[in-house]
Amino acid sequence: MISETEEGWGGDKEQLAVERKKPVAKAETIRAFIAIELNEAMHLALREVQDRLKKAVPRGSVRWVQPEGIHLTLKFLGDIPATQVQEISEALMRAGANVPPFTFTVEGRGCFPDFRRPNVIWVAVTEKTGALARLQKAVEAEVSPLGYPPEDRAFRPHLTLGRTNRHVGSDALREVGAAVESTVVEVLGTVEVRSLSLMRSDLRPGGAVYSRLAEAPLGGA
Repeated sequence: MISETEEGWGGDKEQLAVERKKPVAKAETIRAFIAIELNEAMHLALREVQDRLKKAVPRGSVRWVQPEGIHLTLKFLGDIPATQVQEISEALMRAGANVPPFTFTVEGRGCFPDFRRPNVIWVAVTEKTGALARLQKAVEAEVSPLGYPPEDRAFRPHLTLGRTNRHVGSDALREVGAAVESTVVEVLGTVEVRSLSLMRSDLRPGGAVYSRLAEAPLGGA
């Protein structure tokens, strides 16, 4: 016996089955993170450090971040539903509301996990009042209920200059670490922080391209 629904399709059960099995369109996702953006002067200073290091490390051993794309990451979210952008933006507004504007200093260099096994090359960020740490914790607290739990490791603020290539051998890695360790990075300047941003990361053949999805002011900014 054919139901009224099936009769509406001219009694063609096979066609009805095909229609019912049509794949559901995949929801759009965005690779995203929460960060503090830098000013142009700091981007230029970081470019100079990169240029010095490029001359000191083995050729082809490091993938360098485009200087204009360097930022201070507070929280990496990964792939988020596009429909959640507004909700996360509102969480950032709450996170920044109770932290007044502050400044941080950029000075020094290092590698993760260490100079002997360099995977990430970075310059250090220093903020002595505790405002940066409070902001990062507030971000974690606000986005955790949205499905982004806090990191297990402690927050170590830094600006990533580059990452070593996976094909690089152990000898070249040691050379990279030694070159970074011997490079002196004095105070590059300070950055005034008046907002935090929800950023989008699009992976391209030439490297990641970043764009701002939303911006949330700090309290009193």
